[in-house]
Amino acid sequence: MILPKSFYERDPAVVARELLGNILVVNDNELLKGKIVETEAYYGLSDPASRAFKGKTKLSRWMWEDAGSTFVYMVHSYWLFNIITERKGKPSGVLIRAVEPLEGIDYMVKRRGTDDIKNLTSGPGKLTISFNINGDDNGLKVYEKDSRIFIEKGEDKNFRIATSKRIGVREDLQEHLRFFVEGNKFVSR
Repeated sequence: MILPKSFYERDPAVVARELLGNILVVNDNELLKGKIVETEAYYGLSDPASRAFKGKTKLSRWMWEDAGSTFVYMVHSYWLFNIITERKGKPSGVLIRAVEPLEGIDYMVKRRGTDDIKNLTSGPGKLTISFNINGDDNGLKVYEKDSRIFIEKGEDKNFRIATSKRIGVREDLQEHLRFFVEGNKFVSR
């Protein structure tokens, strides 16, 4: 079952926490799947670490789209994959930081140029390389089955969730907005 649009029409921290254990699916001439094991929430205009903090720009305009839309942008030569939350016109979202590879692993190995499975998707840039996610994927709807990228409901929710401050953020909010599956070897750090 694909997670419905209503799943994303909530507070970004709630969505970030509840995305853990669900399945990222990318159809890239081969079906690629990974269990989401690490996320970060971003609060848009009130969050100095958000791409939307300084207002709507050519780069950040995707954050003003409907909940469940994709926002992919580049940092330090790596694409980062986000899903918009709440509602159209209110920029907030969730960064998918890491997944546990489930299907299409041989394809991911070729794309990343490593056969170290633990190193395939254990970070946001590694994830986008392995799953071939890039700027052309902006604005996709992850709640639509015919989308190149969508999120399926995960079966295994038997894990503990840990939290921390977000990674690589100079000016962070008070709350812990990074969520990850405790003890999972695919978490970035």
